[in-house]
Amino acid sequence: QRRSLAPSQLAKRKAGGEEEDWHPAPPNQKRRKAGSETESGECYRSPFRKPLAQLTNGPRCLDSSQHEAFIRSILSKPFRIPIPNYKGPTGLRALGIKRAGLRSPLHDPFEEGALVLYEPPLLSAHEQLKIDKDKVPVHVVVDPVLSRVLRPHQREGVKFLWECVTSRRIPGSHGCIMADEMGLGKTLQCITLMWTLLRQSPDCKPEIEKAMVVSPSSLVRNWYNEVEKWLGGRIQPLAIDGGSKEEIDRKLVGFMNQRGVRVPSPILIISYETFRLHAEALQKGSVGLVICDEGHRLKNSENQTYQALNSLNTPRRVLISGTPIQNDLLEYFSLVHFVNSGILGTAQEFKRHFELPILKGRDADASDAERQKGEERLKELISIVNRCLIRRTSDILSKYLPVKIEQVVCCRLTPLQAELYKNFLKQAKPVEELKEGKINVSSLSSITSLKKLCNHPALIYDKCVEEEEGFMGALDLFPAGYSTKSVEPQLSGKMLVLDYILAVTKSTSNDKVVLVSNYTQTLDLFEKLCRNRRYLYVRLDGTMSIKKRAKVVERFNSPSSPEFIFMLSSKAGGCGLNLIGANRLVMFDPDWNPANDEQAMARVWRDGQKKTCYIYRLLSTGTIEEKIFQRQTHKKALSSCVVDEEQDVERHFSLGELKELFTLNETTTSDTHDKIKCRRCVNGHQVRPPPEESDCTSDLSQWNHCADKRGLQDSVLKAAWDAAVTFTFHHHSHEEQRGIP
Repeated sequence: QRRSLAPSQLAKRKAGGEEEDWHPAPPNQKRRKAGSETESGECYRSPFRKPLAQLTNGPRCLDSSQHEAFIRSILSKPFRIPIPNYKGPTGLRALGIKRAGLRSPLHDPFEEGALVLYEPPLLSAHEQLKIDKDKVPVHVVVDPVLSRVLRPHQREGVKFLWECVTSRRIPGSHGCIMADEMGLGKTLQCITLMWTLLRQSPDCKPEIEKAMVVSPSSLVRNWYNEVEKWLGGRIQPLAIDGGSKEEIDRKLVGFMNQRGVRVPSPILIISYETFRLHAEALQKGSVGLVICDEGHRLKNSENQTYQALNSLNTPRRVLISGTPIQNDLLEYFSLVHFVNSGILGTAQEFKRHFELPILKGRDADASDAERQKGEERLKELISIVNRCLIRRTSDILSKYLPVKIEQVVCCRLTPLQAELYKNFLKQAKPVEELKEGKINVSSLSSITSLKKLCNHPALIYDKCVEEEEGFMGALDLFPAGYSTKSVEPQLSGKMLVLDYILAVTKSTSNDKVVLVSNYTQTLDLFEKLCRNRRYLYVRLDGTMSIKKRAKVVERFNSPSSPEFIFMLSSKAGGCGLNLIGANRLVMFDPDWNPANDEQAMARVWRDGQKKTCYIYRLLSTGTIEEKIFQRQTHKKALSSCVVDEEQDVERHFSLGELKELFTLNETTTSDTHDKIKCRRCVNGHQVRPPPEESDCTSDLSQWNHCADKRGLQDSVLKAAWDAAVTFTFHHHSHEEQRGIP
């Protein structure tokens, strides 16, 4: 037999006790194959070949100690990702055994551009030895997917929100108000806050298990789309925008029963109406965070929606509102009290200590002592509220959005409107009651009638036919053969201007237009006008279902969409909609609440807008509409001094002047311009002051320019001037940054 003469093999054989000598076979001897027969006929078998063991299907018998040792050897090996050089996260928990070493944050706090919300205190070497490794706080870092798209003011906002809801700004209080103006990305900031709280905290675990977003019904689908857009499927929100009562209750109970670190649907998006109707199901458990979009709906602490939300078991509350002050300071108190109960005392204490002194000080007839006391209480209020309220104005958008040109256009009444208006003032008895300081249902009805008359005589034609109070004999003033079946723009000053604006826009550009009104009857007139002029249009009002609204908006915003006009009811869809497919907006009639108008006018000047935006606010000259606009100015002055902290807001109108609703000034080009006592104009024409006199000609209002036809730059309005326009106020957004003269 052949045996290896290699030194290693010789050493092995020697160590094994094999002493016999071995010599190689002669060269002429052939090597035998294993299993070949010898000369004697016997089968040759190699001595190094071991016999095969018989296989059986029976289990291998091990004693208990061997089995336990075998299992321990398997479990002692930590799970490894089967990818070469893999360094990514392996999930919340390692498989098999507890992860060793110090706890680490979810995202790298030292990565370039990282948004760090919390940084743990530095520990000395001695403290690091003493501290329990399971209690070491870690960095809280916003997910890079979101922090990469946040603008500087949004990063600041997210940090403010996180500090408020985690009680780091006001100990013991977990709420705040996000009061940024429209278009600054409040939705994205709140989505970032929710995602951060749901995933991490300084204690290396989620801060909350579930979050709830309560919004107007028209925005439920919008919130769902925004979460999908920014988080890209990382989370599955539950949006409830319809269904039977039993189905909604079943979904809400399922949401409230979710527990644990990984909740399947941790975000609930629901409308105010649905929440109020199903509040009982939501009050049985707890929610980590509630966000109230368009939170100025909670201005009245007595309504059912406020009380239902206030009884919800959640300490962390965020209220979103671009217009936190709408009518008075007591409504402002309700919002602050909802998010942080008690920091302003009770409602009676707030009214006595803050509201009355501030309002007295803001009145144009206030004494010096009252003004000084009002300023002191205002500063005290601001210092308290600023700890839980963040407010940035739309000036920030100048870096990201095109110019916005806002114009208040005063339109003269047509002869028919003027006669109907004067006839109503002579006949209507509620006018006298209102002048005596009494406001009843009849007075409010008179106000509505005059507002509709300013829009178009067709809106009060039925009252003239029935000869209601104030319209007796008015039917004779209408042209012979008049019918409401067709719209006649020449009978209304504002409708005439609108007709010009639409015609010039359609013929000279590819711009789209949004038409906004408070009355669905006015939207009906718009429809008739569009059919006569063959303009393609879409309409959104309270009759449209929530699901259909989202589809209509999405289609209109598409560049390939043929629709030229979007008709919008300010009551139904004025809040939160993105209508960036259009860049011209006509506010056809004013609302008593300036917040409603501001919300509606902010629909086109938003993220994603590429064109210069034109906002036209139409007012009937010398009528109740100018009085409403003046009242808005008073309210906005109050809002800017409390929320925006502007110290030089002019006290334009006394409260006594604002009571003069039922008058018609036919001799003025603009009653509002006369009342603000503009020192920039001489005989109705704006004159640029010399630089040294600029301090005495400060902006008395938000408008940068006053203009008659000679000073008008908008070609669209120039075409309509001779027809009905008497005066305009202009406001160019961010003139200094953009270099607009």
